[in-house]
Amino acid sequence: MDATTLRRALARTRLAPVVAFPKRLARVARHDAKVLRTSARWLFTSREHHNYTYDLTTLSRHHLAWFVSVVCDVPVGQVRSWFAELEGDEKLRGHIETATATASRRGLADRHVRYARRVGWYAMVRVRKPAHVVETGVDKGLGSCVLAAALLRNAAEGHPGRLTSLDINPEAGYLARATPWADVIDLVIGDSIASIRELDRPVDFFLHDSDHSRGHEKNEFDAVEAKLAPGAILLTDNVTATNVLAQHAERTGRRFLAYRETPARHWYPGDGIGVAW
Repeated sequence: MDATTLRRALARTRLAPVVAFPKRLARVARHDAKVLRTSARWLFTSREHHNYTYDLTTLSRHHLAWFVSVVCDVPVGQVRSWFAELEGDEKLRGHIETATATASRRGLADRHVRYARRVGWYAMVRVRKPAHVVETGVDKGLGSCVLAAALLRNAAEGHPGRLTSLDINPEAGYLARATPWADVIDLVIGDSIASIRELDRPVDFFLHDSDHSRGHEKNEFDAVEAKLAPGAILLTDNVTATNVLAQHAERTGRRFLAYRETPARHWYPGDGIGVAW
């Protein structure tokens, strides 16, 4: 009896789990070893302690391009060109690197610029040409810079817009305090729910990226609903953790889609983009 025939025979007996165990153990060990190597490398090469930045895998970038294409009803090739537009913006990249290196919080931030899913935010703003974007949760201001860069490109094409960035931390947004990006940003410090209720102009594009508790996320979407312009688009950075935006979309008669990113060479499993429109 050859080895293949023997394995097939054993697979039909009670010994099957025992015989399969070494192979299963080897697969788990290889997976865990890869995770440990990636985690160890990150511990010694990165300074970040939260709100991690990373690149996307090639496959994940392809999926994100198609996600934006479907949501915004534009050719996927055009979406890829907007990805390239952001990533080729050397002025923005240089600013982020310099501002990170000289910031008082530089000990907890990586200087290397990694946009990940934010290229999707950028492309959506380039498609939709919103007059008023609102984001909740600013942290260093990387996302704010990305959104502002898209608005500046839109303005150069005759479609001006502004970004209202909301955060409860008075130290938030240090990357977004330099011109020309700061020229289109209104940074508001305070509770996001109260700040949303005080908005004095319609919202065309809303992004939840603040307190990721389910209750707070729901309260933000409930608060902004009365402020939305016709045809507004809603995004959440919390889609891998809750179903809040999907439920909000169902209640308000919108469509909903979700994308989950896959980081390249990083231990963190990634976040995603939920969209209701």
